Amino acid sequence: MKNLHDKVVVITGAASGIGRALAFGASGQGAKLALCDVDEKGLAETAELTGSADVITAKVDVSQRYQVEAFRDQTVKQYGHADLVINNAGVAVSQTAEDVTYEDFEWIMGINFWGVVYGSKAFLPILKTRPEAGLVNISSVFGIISVPTQSTYNASKFAVRGFTEALRHEMADTNLHVMCVHPGGIKTNIARAARMYVSPDGNTDKEKGAATFDRLARTTPEEAARKIYKDLGKRKGRCLIGKDAVAIDTLQRSMPEGYWKLAGRLFK
Repeated sequence: MKNLHDKVVVITGAASGIGRALAFGASGQGAKLALCDVDEKGLAETAELTGSADVITAKVDVSQRYQVEAFRDQTVKQYGHADLVINNAGVAVSQTAEDVTYEDFEWIMGINFWGVVYGSKAFLPILKTRPEAGLVNISSVFGIISVPTQSTYNASKFAVRGFTEALRHEMADTNLHVMCVHPGGIKTNIARAARMYVSPDGNTDKEKGAATFDRLARTTPEEAARKIYKDLGKRKGRCLIGKDAVAIDTLQRSMPEGYWKLAGRLFK
């Protein structure tokens, strides 16, 4: 999908970060937008900042299937169809596998994994009716490697990767192109909005943990959005964002068991 002009683009988690940048990027290409998030204020700001006359918004908790399906119905009622769906909404938990609560585990899986499943399945029949369509699911470099204190995040993002890759194979001979995205460190608020108990370097101070993330985050949301649309235009099945993501992917391939011996140094 090289041209988004007059296409209907659906984006979850559009109130900030990569989601907002994706909305800007699509609007700049003349797309019609359907945006959702739990943050109504941020969502309204995104809609206003895009400057697009063709935009609808909805407060949606993507962990709730009925809300995602209602958002799909709203989109179809407004535009008649959808051409591109980007399941971007995500959250983070930082805690050891031993100490993480089941409530936090269920919370992150509900948004990061089930939100992707609900968004994919809700729009899949509609996307398949279009002459050209795209489905983009956001995983992470933590869907490629696992990191101490990130077991819940790893589980959710590995699950997104597995689900999306299987779906891509299933849709290979159809009009629908499916792509899985693995961002590296992106300059967003995800670390500060996380349920942070202990960071990979053993820090229990949330601000210091967020500062470590900020130090490692080298890519802007706008750069991430441009890379997503560029790779989508090339019909790539997998999108790595940032030099750190490329390096991590290479490291995992060369040291599938011992990669943390090197990667762990980045967190110290």
